Amino acid sequence: MSNTSSPKKTAWSWRSQAFRGIIYQLLAIGAVVLAIWFLASNTMHNMQVRGIQSGFDFLGDPAGFDIGESLYPFDSSSPYWNAFLVGVLNTLRVAILGIILTTLIGTLIGVGRFSRNALVRGLCYGYVELFRNVPILLQLLMWYLLLTDALPFVTEALQVGHIFLAKGGLVFPKPIWEIGHLFGALGLVAGAILGVAYRRWGYRKFEQTGQLRSMFWVPVGIFVVAGVLGWAAAGAPADFDFPAKGDFSIEGGGALTPEFLAVLLGLTLYTAAFVAEVVRSGIQSVAHGQNEAAAALGLNPGHVMRLVTLPQALRVIIPPLTNQYLNLTKNSSLAVAIGYPDVVSIANTSLNQTGRAVEAIAIVMLVYLTTSLATSLFMNWYNARSAIKER
Repeated sequence: MSNTSSPKKTAWSWRSQAFRGIIYQLLAIGAVVLAIWFLASNTMHNMQVRGIQSGFDFLGDPAGFDIGESLYPFDSSSPYWNAFLVGVLNTLRVAILGIILTTLIGTLIGVGRFSRNALVRGLCYGYVELFRNVPILLQLLMWYLLLTDALPFVTEALQVGHIFLAKGGLVFPKPIWEIGHLFGALGLVAGAILGVAYRRWGYRKFEQTGQLRSMFWVPVGIFVVAGVLGWAAAGAPADFDFPAKGDFSIEGGGALTPEFLAVLLGLTLYTAAFVAEVVRSGIQSVAHGQNEAAAALGLNPGHVMRLVTLPQALRVIIPPLTNQYLNLTKNSSLAVAIGYPDVVSIANTSLNQTGRAVEAIAIVMLVYLTTSLATSLFMNWYNARSAIKER
């Protein structure tokens, strides 16, 4: 009996599942592109019919308005693109500081849920239930009202040393910029790198010998000493601009406005409640036998949490933690409700003055899309790096 075989499927045959998959994907991409083209062309046609100007050429025109809070000098004669840049930097300032503080507070609250002290557990539980069940917009309004109504006027400002707190915000001494500060900052960067390298070396030695080294105070000491050495190497500048109480305002120094403080406090405390639950669930995902084995080796509860439980819990914590970082960044757009000049506030002002609604909204969308994708890429890299490697 002769052997017969079925016809061979070629790569370009419709009977090939891979080939059909490519065709379906190309059709889907084409449909999306066609829909975008239709919406864009229809929008442009309707704007032309109604005599509405379009284009991004307005970005080079003078803005014609001032911004109350900026990281660098800005006035009404500056172009619109400069105003948008101020808004982007204000948004990033809130988002970056908020993410750092949220991580610290949320981790402490999440770990505190496992405390042997009933009072600590209760306070952590109450914090989570309170802040995560009140809408973020109401919390922003609450903090703003507290900072603008409950605090005293400038003449009766709360004072601790050269730090003042009043309705106008928080005023503090500000170093007068010199080249030595740059070298100090570079020293801190170098210290951070050396501190991370020391921690990695310490963990390797711990795995090899079981001898535990300081994983907190030594890295912190390296960080501080490196910064001080860089600062001292450039002449150790120590001149400060100290604020002084005037008749109507506090003059000099650096200042944080009530709007910025309200946004930072609201976003941080709200998101930290969700981060605490993420940390708690990650810790609970670690088998209890791991903790018992670590305790049998003589590790105290703090070392068990830091060296055994949290490293294993990271594989569960990082993905939802990334979502909370994205939520914090996107929720910063609510700052417009209390007058903080973020990118949304600048876009609204520019839209009202120029009528370029599509362009202003497109810029805001691009800013949040870029920040969200950058955050996701970094967290995905960190997630891959922190994954447990099986032998």
